[in-house]
Amino acid sequence: MSTNIYVGNLPFNINEQEVRELFEPYGEVDSVNLIIDRDTGRLRGFGFVSMSNGGAEAIAALNQQEIGGRSLSVNLARDREERRPRY
Repeated sequence: MSTNIYVGNLPFNINEQEVRELFEPYGEVDSVNLIIDRDTGRLRGFGFVSMSNGGAEAIAALNQQEIGGRSLSVNLARDREERRPRY
């Protein structure tokens, strides 16, 4: 079973390959999904990493680590909550 990890406070100039390389020393990275702002096309500063193994180790090692002048927030991703429809 894979571990879905939330990664917050990412530098706005980081790319998927750099995030993958950050997590690979701790286990096998299945996917990296960086969230993009629809209006600006710019990174929103967070994303998700799916790992088939080593997720707990990655969280312990990378949480609060400074990357690009920003202190990362790394923890288990929570299930998405239902949102009210926007009118």
